[in-house]
Amino acid sequence: MSTMPSSGGPAPSLTEREARVLNLMAAGATYEAVSRELICSDRTASWIGQRVMKKLGAKSIAHAVLLGCQAGILDGRPQRHGDHAGFAAHRYRGEEPCDACWDGERAYRADRRAARKASMSNAA
Repeated sequence: MSTMPSSGGPAPSLTEREARVLNLMAAGATYEAVSRELICSDRTASWIGQRVMKKLGAKSIAHAVLLGCQAGILDGRPQRHGDHAGFAAHRYRGEEPCDACWDGERAYRADRRAARKASMSNAA
């Protein structure tokens, strides 16, 4: 009987390629998009995805993403750039945000301001 990641047992060992597929699936990628990213056939991408689900003991892609988060394979927080969660994560951890996070936050705030301004002008 296999130990489920949420039960505190050891996390299943995924290859680098399997982990990449799980990350892409967590981001909402289809097998077609995964195949383009990995430069392989749709069938190969599907086969890797099925292997990931089997290793995690998942019944679906969504279940695999949940189990991947619970096992610590996936971060589970929104990704704004690079390999970490962004401005809010830095602040939450008491860190000074990196330059890329500051740039992303500034762009996000500018977009929000523009959207509010546009909605106010449409309402008038």
